Amino acid sequence: MRGADLPSDLFSNSLDAQVMKKNLLIGSALLLSSFAFCSCDTATGQGAGWGAVTGAVLGAAATGDVRGAAVGAVVGANTGALIGASIDEEEAVRYGPRPRGGFPFGRRMDTPGFYQSPYPPHQVYNLRRVPHGAVVEDRVGGGYFRKP
Repeated sequence: MRGADLPSDLFSNSLDAQVMKKNLLIGSALLLSSFAFCSCDTATGQGAGWGAVTGAVLGAAATGDVRGAAVGAVVGANTGALIGASIDEEEAVRYGPRPRGGFPFGRRMDTPGFYQSPYPPHQVYNLRRVPHGAVVEDRVGGGYFRKP
């Protein structure tokens, strides 16, 4: 049978598409799992995380390759962080005007994750799940301070 040979690139294109889909699936799974295990307690962090995930999914769907997913993740993360930062600013209004030198920092205690308020009577708080630099309310001393 002459002329019955199949073109060699017929199978390689199919194989490339399967490899691309597999790489995209693995990349998406890694990206989603990284956001599932991180703790972003601020609106900026959460906005960046959700923006990156959404951007990666949309970038992959639009282009069908890993590069599009990566570009979508970067654009989404930046957009989400900007939106989250504006939410953080709106929430900061409830703290009242910022003190002249900024909010004071709590003092680290011997036990990891525990911090002492700078306001009398210097209450000790468990701030293990609070991100560094976040503003914390001292319910006993009546002020706000930052976690170092």
